[in-house]
Amino acid sequence: MNSKVDVKEICYPYHLKKDKLINLGSFYTSDKYVKIVWDFIKPFIDKNTVILDPACGYGAFLKEKTTAKKIGNDIDKEAIKKAKIYANDVTYFNYNALLVFERRAYSIKDNEKLIIIGNPPYNDITSQAKKNIKKLDFNIDKKLKTRDVGISFLRMFHYLKADYICVLHPLSYLIKKANFRLLKCFKDNYILKKGIIISSKVFHSTSKSSEFPIIIALYERNSNGMSYNYIKNYKFQTIEGKTFRLRDFDYIGNYINKYPKKNETFSKEDILFYTLRDINALKRNKTFIDKPNSNAIKVNLQQLDYYVYVDVFKDFINVVPYYLGNLDVIIDTNLFSRYKKYFISYALRKREFLKKYYQQNFYTNDTQQIKQYFKELLKEHYNENTKS
Repeated sequence: MNSKVDVKEICYPYHLKKDKLINLGSFYTSDKYVKIVWDFIKPFIDKNTVILDPACGYGAFLKEKTTAKKIGNDIDKEAIKKAKIYANDVTYFNYNALLVFERRAYSIKDNEKLIIIGNPPYNDITSQAKKNIKKLDFNIDKKLKTRDVGISFLRMFHYLKADYICVLHPLSYLIKKANFRLLKCFKDNYILKKGIIISSKVFHSTSKSSEFPIIIALYERNSNGMSYNYIKNYKFQTIEGKTFRLRDFDYIGNYINKYPKKNETFSKEDILFYTLRDINALKRNKTFIDKPNSNAIKVNLQQLDYYVYVDVFKDFINVVPYYLGNLDVIIDTNLFSRYKKYFISYALRKREFLKKYYQQNFYTNDTQQIKQYFKELLKEHYNENTKS
């Protein structure tokens, strides 16, 4: 091994093969985003503070000079070896942080203020993305185990009784109700105080075409915790200077079935639609489908206009910015009613079978009108840099 680590290489775990990198969730962080974390936590550091990165990689978050005691840990022995060279004023451990999560294991006293920082692993083993190589390479304590390693890490922070937490994690952990519920003890004991959203594409070796929002989030320990209603009303800020709240939008899930019904039966006459999850999943998945499968939804004909809307939405999806990618498909029903004939016209040119259900004229300008709909729907969030 080299006697020193090149700072230009600190953002990527070169010693790991691709499958190991994905299964360990090892995506290292550049100085630009490390600096944001330290800017967030500096007001809370005093002489009684311990700073812990429980999944420290090469130690990028621990190289900052500070009067606080710094501790790094990683399950990856090779990463720790390099971290000791890159940030040598740190006490290091080589634990599986999801099995060892008591303060005393890290020599942290109960009366010391603990601030946890870093970019802990995230790896949803139920996700369709890279499903051919995803697996869980390490054990997780049953109190922490969930379908996503990143959520397990957030839950683990509660057991360490951290006073403040400033970490990077997928925004979906907060904004998707199912994920938020999985946070359990974390959401019940911490509150989001500050956050900046960045794109997953800034991480080396990640897909640039299927980017999703990551939040650099500062949490404070609070016995009242935070509710999903708090998250719905929270004003999120992006690194590009945009802001939004979940309550700013209406969603297609309020008007159609997004998931298959249990024990659904199908006939040849049924219109079928693929399961809807969020905007990013819509990029990858089909809309109308020909044959029943485990992801097939039977379309209620009274809701057909809305399924057509989603089908067309998919073709214009690049007008939606990355930071809204984990939201349900956005809709404004009053606005849609004004533009619906253009959506139907566009869909009829794509889908021959729909002509059985609609009798209307084609519009030569339907594409331009649909773009205008999205400009009015998204307003300042409309992505002009698109070829759609």
